[in-house]
Amino acid sequence: MIMINAIFERFVENIPLTVMVRAILERIFAPEALDEWFEQTAEKQYNRDLLFSTVVGLMSLVVMGTYPSVSAAYKGFEKVIGVSKVALYAKINGMEPKVAEGLVRHTSEQLLRVQSEFPAANVPILPGYEIRIIDGNHIAGTEHRLKVLRSESAGALPGQALAVLDPDRELVVDVFLEEDGHAQERSILPRVLQRVQAKQVWIADRNFCTSDFLTEIHGKPAFFVIREHQGLSWTEISPRQSVGHNESGELFEQTVQLTNGLLVRRVVIHLKQSTRHGDEEVAILSNLPVEIVASTIAELYLKRWKVETMFQVITDTFHCELNTLGYPRAALFVFCMALVSFNILSTVRAALKEVHGKETIEMELSNYYVVEDVQSTWRGMEIAIPAEDWRIFVQMSLTEFGQFLRNCAEGVNLKRFRKSPRGPKKPTTKKKFDPKHPHVSTARLLKKQ
Repeated sequence: MIMINAIFERFVENIPLTVMVRAILERIFAPEALDEWFEQTAEKQYNRDLLFSTVVGLMSLVVMGTYPSVSAAYKGFEKVIGVSKVALYAKINGMEPKVAEGLVRHTSEQLLRVQSEFPAANVPILPGYEIRIIDGNHIAGTEHRLKVLRSESAGALPGQALAVLDPDRELVVDVFLEEDGHAQERSILPRVLQRVQAKQVWIADRNFCTSDFLTEIHGKPAFFVIREHQGLSWTEISPRQSVGHNESGELFEQTVQLTNGLLVRRVVIHLKQSTRHGDEEVAILSNLPVEIVASTIAELYLKRWKVETMFQVITDTFHCELNTLGYPRAALFVFCMALVSFNILSTVRAALKEVHGKETIEMELSNYYVVEDVQSTWRGMEIAIPAEDWRIFVQMSLTEFGQFLRNCAEGVNLKRFRKSPRGPKKPTTKKKFDPKHPHVSTARLLKKQ
């Protein structure tokens, strides 16, 4: 294995998680390879004075919270960037959606290879099948900095994205961007179908339940586990029959035929407790073979929460939405950088699972404390370790790199990064308000108590 120096070793010993993140960044964002990929992918933009790899490296620090804004990051790396702030923003504002989408796919493929070194971390949910969970996300409204927005009082939506999660590895493997914030999610589905492959199982909520989408997946041939939309028409082929129970309620199954002739299995969960929308039943449509029983289909659909968790992580832990960036392409690019950051975090978690056990990491490790540790130690590490010392991680073989991450994972003190679960919520008490006495003295109230 390639040796590293004594200073580097001290950082590995004291802040192994930060070193792991930095090493992974170096490997997947190797400047020469990344710029070459950009030249092959971009249609209008080009590398000249400002390299794509420089923009990606800078934005990764902003998204991970090491710097609070693009402007702050620019001030920290002005000499390295070598162009004006205006030129930097112009590059970000004009980032082609095709490039942003491709960056997520390109880096996830590399991280899939890295995670292959940690077999104990990736136990398949449904052996023999590749699971894909898809869901949409509207990018939050931005500030009205653009001239076209200054006279508008309504929220300014910079776009939306459909993200595809591989739950076995906790990696976002695909994303589909739309600059029009008012566009329907279903208008993006034809592009999604181009990425569907045989033996995949696509899990989605009812917004994705159209007869055309289900039929096209079936024809790949692939599979789906998608919640039924109320507006979908079908004809009963066999009456529904009780097939058991699970934690959610009683299970029923029947065969139905869609208006275009496709026969599908319809699994209905009669819920013990109604949903927040008042639904007493949840119906799931699937074309999985009969040897995969109804209870398994119901459990697969419940895995959909994993993509919701992903969205929560990139929102609460990373800066996936910078409301100062009003141009749709800039906002969507930042969102994709957050997805890449989530994938890096998932790869760090995979190495930790390999060493400390899958269940331990899933139950106890706090993503928030991991990212907070990286944020607080990053700048000092970057000052102490020059950029050229990180290039060894590009030169390492995949086996060597996997072993390095395992070595770092062994040195992580999990007690520092345990979750702090809150107790049950207490009922709220009605607050008193006397307009004649709008303020109270905390000290007096405590003394009285």
